[in-house]
Amino acid sequence: MGLLEHKARARIFYKYLSRVYDEVNAFIWTEEMRTEAIGLLDIDADDTVLDVGCGTGFATEGLFEHTEQIHGLDQSPHQLEQAKRKFGSQGPVRFYRGDAERLPFDDSTFDVVWSSGSIEYWPHPVEALRECRRVVKPDGRVLIVGPNYPSRTLFQKLADAIMLFYDESEADRMFERAGFEEFEHHLMGPSHSPEVAITTVATP
Repeated sequence: MGLLEHKARARIFYKYLSRVYDEVNAFIWTEEMRTEAIGLLDIDADDTVLDVGCGTGFATEGLFEHTEQIHGLDQSPHQLEQAKRKFGSQGPVRFYRGDAERLPFDDSTFDVVWSSGSIEYWPHPVEALRECRRVVKPDGRVLIVGPNYPSRTLFQKLADAIMLFYDESEADRMFERAGFEEFEHHLMGPSHSPEVAITTVATP
C-alpha cells in the first residue's frame, strides 16, 4: 500500500494541497481530458450524477454543463470547502463528506457514477468499485479515471511507494472482482504525456 493510500494521511495531504489544487491539477488532469472523458458517457439533462472524490469540484464543473442533478462526495473537508465556494453551499450541487468505500446512498440511485483522480487514494479499491456498482442504476454507467502505471522502472518504484497506479490488466482484475461484466478502458493524457491516465467506463 502506498503512502497516500491511507485515509488519515490523505486528508492531511489534501488539507494543504487544496489551497493550490486547481493550479497543480491543470498540468495532470486537463479540461480537454475532462471533456473527452465526459464524452464517453452521453449524459442527458435529466440524469442524476454522483461525483465520488469530487475534490475541489473540477470534474463537477464539467459535468454541470450536461446536467444540474449532481451530488459530490469527498472525504476531505478542505477540498469540499473549495468546491462549495465554486457552487455555493446552498447551490445546485449537493455536497457530502463521506467515504468511497461506504457510500451513503441507497442502491440504484444514480444514472452515472463518476470518479476522477480518486481511486489512487482508496485503500481498498475493489470495495469502493463495488459501492459504485451498488448505487448506480441497472442501466447506468460508472466512469473511473486513475493513473496509468508508468513504463519506466524508476517511476514504477516511485509510484508504488506513493499511491495506486495500475495498468489495463490490473484494471480488468479490479472491475471483475467488483462484479462488473462489461467495461472498457481508454488511455488519456495531455500532449506531453498522452497515456498518463486510464479511464474505465463500466456498466453493472
